[in-house]
Amino acid sequence: MPAPTSPSPHVGSRPGGRSSRIRAAVHRAVRELVAAEGSEPLTIPVVAARAGVHATTVYRRWGSVGDLLADVASSRFSGDLVVPDTGSLRGDLERYASDLAKDLGDPDTLALVRATIGTAGGQGAAACSGERQQTLDAVLERDRARGHRPPPLERATDAVLAPLYYRAVFTDLPLTPEWTVGLVSALLPD
Repeated sequence: MPAPTSPSPHVGSRPGGRSSRIRAAVHRAVRELVAAEGSEPLTIPVVAARAGVHATTVYRRWGSVGDLLADVASSRFSGDLVVPDTGSLRGDLERYASDLAKDLGDPDTLALVRATIGTAGGQGAAACSGERQQTLDAVLERDRARGHRPPPLERATDAVLAPLYYRAVFTDLPLTPEWTVGLVSALLPD
Protein backbone atom coordinates (compact mmCIF):
# COMPACT_ATOMS: atom_id res chain seq x y z
CA MET A 1 0.00 0.00 0.00
CA PRO A 2 1.53 3.34 -0.98
CA ALA A 3 2.32 5.83 1.76
CA PRO A 4 -0.22 8.63 2.08
CA THR A 5 0.92 11.83 0.49
CA SER A 6 0.15 15.22 1.84
CA PRO A 7 -1.90 17.45 -0.37
CA SER A 8 -0.29 20.31 -2.19
CA PRO A 9 -0.29 23.44 -0.03
CA HIS A 10 -2.20 25.23 -2.78
CA VAL A 11 -5.10 22.80 -3.05
CA GLY A 12 -8.30 24.56 -2.03
CA SER A 13 -6.67 27.95 -1.57
CA ARG A 14 -5.27 30.57 -3.85
CA PRO A 15 -2.94 32.75 -1.81
CA GLY A 16 -1.71 35.39 -4.19
CA GLY A 17 -2.77 33.44 -7.28
CA ARG A 18 -5.60 34.20 -9.63
CA SER A 19 -7.61 36.37 -7.26
CA SER A 20 -4.62 38.61 -6.63
CA ARG A 21 -3.86 38.87 -10.36
CA ILE A 22 -7.47 39.79 -11.12
CA ARG A 23 -7.50 42.45 -8.42
CA ALA A 24 -4.25 43.93 -9.73
CA ALA A 25 -5.51 43.92 -13.34
CA VAL A 26 -8.83 45.52 -12.39
CA HIS A 27 -7.14 48.16 -10.21
CA ARG A 28 -4.71 48.97 -13.03
CA ALA A 29 -7.61 49.25 -15.50
CA VAL A 30 -9.49 51.62 -13.21
CA ARG A 31 -6.43 53.84 -12.70
CA GLU A 32 -5.78 53.95 -16.46
CA LEU A 33 -9.40 54.71 -17.33
CA VAL A 34 -9.74 57.41 -14.68
CA ALA A 35 -6.48 59.04 -15.76
CA ALA A 36 -7.53 59.10 -19.44
CA GLU A 37 -9.16 62.47 -19.97
CA GLY A 38 -12.30 62.34 -22.05
CA SER A 39 -12.53 58.57 -21.91
CA GLU A 40 -15.81 56.74 -21.96
CA PRO A 41 -17.86 56.61 -18.74
CA LEU A 42 -16.45 54.32 -16.08
CA THR A 43 -18.65 51.23 -15.93
CA ILE A 44 -18.05 47.68 -14.76
CA PRO A 45 -18.14 46.29 -18.35
CA VAL A 46 -15.62 48.92 -19.52
CA VAL A 47 -13.30 48.16 -16.59
CA ALA A 48 -13.64 44.41 -17.10
CA ALA A 49 -12.83 44.67 -20.80
CA ARG A 50 -9.76 46.82 -20.06
CA ALA A 51 -8.63 44.37 -17.37
CA GLY A 52 -9.21 41.33 -19.58
CA VAL A 53 -11.70 39.69 -17.23
CA HIS A 54 -15.41 38.95 -17.44
CA ALA A 55 -17.75 41.65 -16.11
CA THR A 56 -19.42 39.07 -13.86
CA THR A 57 -16.12 38.61 -12.04
CA VAL A 58 -15.95 42.33 -11.31
CA TYR A 59 -19.62 42.56 -10.28
CA ARG A 60 -19.24 39.55 -7.98
CA ARG A 61 -16.19 40.98 -6.23
CA TRP A 62 -17.06 44.69 -6.04
CA GLY A 63 -20.77 45.01 -6.82
CA SER A 64 -20.71 48.59 -8.09
CA VAL A 65 -18.43 51.19 -9.60
CA GLY A 66 -18.54 53.10 -6.31
CA ASP A 67 -17.36 50.07 -4.34
CA LEU A 68 -14.66 49.40 -6.92
CA LEU A 69 -13.39 52.99 -6.86
CA ALA A 70 -13.37 53.00 -3.05
CA ASP A 71 -11.28 49.80 -3.07
CA VAL A 72 -8.83 51.21 -5.63
CA ALA A 73 -8.51 54.46 -3.65
CA SER A 74 -8.05 52.62 -0.33
CA SER A 75 -5.35 50.50 -1.91
CA ARG A 76 -3.67 53.49 -3.56
CA PHE A 77 -3.63 55.66 -0.45
CA SER A 78 -2.73 53.10 2.20
CA GLY A 79 0.72 53.69 3.58
CA ASP A 80 1.76 56.29 1.00
CA LEU A 81 2.32 59.14 3.46
CA VAL A 82 5.07 58.65 5.99
CA VAL A 83 4.52 60.12 9.44
CA PRO A 84 7.06 62.95 9.48
CA ASP A 85 9.36 63.37 12.46
CA THR A 86 11.18 66.69 12.29
CA GLY A 87 11.32 67.11 16.07
CA SER A 88 8.57 69.72 16.28
CA LEU A 89 4.83 69.76 15.69
CA ARG A 90 5.10 72.72 13.33
CA GLY A 91 7.79 71.00 11.26
CA ASP A 92 5.88 67.72 11.22
CA LEU A 93 2.66 69.41 10.11
CA GLU A 94 4.42 71.45 7.44
CA ARG A 95 6.03 68.29 6.03
CA TYR A 96 2.72 66.42 6.23
CA ALA A 97 0.89 69.22 4.38
CA SER A 98 3.65 69.51 1.79
CA ASP A 99 3.72 65.75 1.12
CA LEU A 100 -0.06 65.61 0.81
CA ALA A 101 -0.09 68.65 -1.51
CA LYS A 102 2.49 66.98 -3.77
CA ASP A 103 0.43 63.79 -3.88
CA LEU A 104 -2.83 65.62 -4.61
CA GLY A 105 -1.00 67.70 -7.23
CA ASP A 106 -0.32 64.58 -9.28
CA PRO A 107 -2.90 64.56 -12.11
CA ASP A 108 -3.49 60.79 -11.94
CA THR A 109 -3.97 60.88 -8.16
CA LEU A 110 -6.30 63.85 -8.42
CA ALA A 111 -8.36 62.14 -11.14
CA LEU A 112 -8.75 59.07 -8.91
CA VAL A 113 -9.77 61.19 -5.92
CA ARG A 114 -12.32 63.16 -7.94
CA ALA A 115 -13.81 60.03 -9.52
CA THR A 116 -13.96 58.20 -6.20
CA ILE A 117 -15.57 61.03 -4.28
CA GLY A 118 -17.93 61.78 -7.17
CA THR A 119 -19.06 58.19 -7.58
CA ALA A 120 -18.78 56.64 -4.13
CA GLY A 121 -19.83 59.63 -2.02
CA GLY A 122 -19.04 59.30 1.69
CA GLN A 123 -17.50 55.87 1.22
CA GLY A 124 -15.25 57.34 -1.46
CA ALA A 125 -14.30 60.31 0.68
CA ALA A 126 -13.36 57.96 3.52
CA ALA A 127 -11.30 55.81 1.14
CA CYS A 128 -9.41 58.88 -0.11
CA SER A 129 -8.81 60.59 3.22
CA GLY A 130 -9.02 57.95 5.96
CA GLU A 131 -5.36 56.96 5.92
CA ARG A 132 -4.32 60.61 5.62
CA GLN A 133 -6.36 61.47 8.72
CA GLN A 134 -4.72 58.56 10.57
CA THR A 135 -1.30 59.96 9.60
CA LEU A 136 -2.34 63.39 10.88
CA ASP A 137 -3.52 61.79 14.13
CA ALA A 138 -0.14 60.05 14.47
CA VAL A 139 1.63 63.42 14.10
CA LEU A 140 -0.54 64.89 16.87
CA GLU A 141 -0.11 61.82 19.06
CA ARG A 142 3.67 62.02 18.74
CA ASP A 143 3.54 65.63 19.93
CA ARG A 144 1.42 64.54 22.92
CA ALA A 145 4.06 61.91 23.69
CA ARG A 146 6.66 64.71 23.70
CA GLY A 147 4.68 66.26 26.55
CA HIS A 148 2.93 68.97 24.54
CA ARG A 149 -0.74 69.79 24.00
CA PRO A 150 -1.40 69.75 20.26
CA PRO A 151 -4.75 70.80 18.85
CA PRO A 152 -7.45 68.14 18.70
CA LEU A 153 -7.61 65.98 15.57
CA GLU A 154 -10.89 67.55 14.43
CA ARG A 155 -9.38 71.05 14.54
CA ALA A 156 -6.22 69.93 12.72
CA THR A 157 -8.34 68.17 10.10
CA ASP A 158 -10.44 71.29 9.55
CA ALA A 159 -7.36 73.52 9.36
CA VAL A 160 -4.97 71.39 7.27
CA LEU A 161 -6.48 68.28 5.71
CA ALA A 162 -9.86 69.66 4.65
CA PRO A 163 -8.52 72.78 2.86
CA LEU A 164 -5.97 70.67 0.98
CA TYR A 165 -8.66 68.33 -0.31
CA TYR A 166 -11.11 71.12 -1.02
CA ARG A 167 -8.62 73.15 -3.02
CA ALA A 168 -7.34 70.12 -4.92
CA VAL A 169 -10.71 68.55 -5.72
CA PHE A 170 -13.00 71.54 -6.20
CA THR A 171 -10.79 74.35 -7.51
CA ASP A 172 -7.99 74.90 -9.96
CA LEU A 173 -5.95 76.87 -7.42
CA PRO A 174 -2.41 75.59 -6.89
CA LEU A 175 -1.27 73.78 -3.74
CA THR A 176 1.87 75.87 -3.31
CA PRO A 177 4.40 75.34 -0.53
CA GLU A 178 3.68 78.86 0.79
CA TRP A 179 -0.02 78.11 0.95
CA THR A 180 0.48 74.82 2.82
CA VAL A 181 2.81 76.54 5.34
CA GLY A 182 0.07 79.15 5.80
CA LEU A 183 -2.43 76.42 6.73
CA VAL A 184 -0.12 75.23 9.50
CA SER A 185 0.56 78.81 10.65
CA ALA A 186 -3.18 79.43 10.96
CA LEU A 187 -3.50 76.26 13.07
CA LEU A 188 -0.45 77.00 15.21
CA PRO A 189 -0.11 80.76 15.56
CA ASP A 190 3.15 81.84 17.20
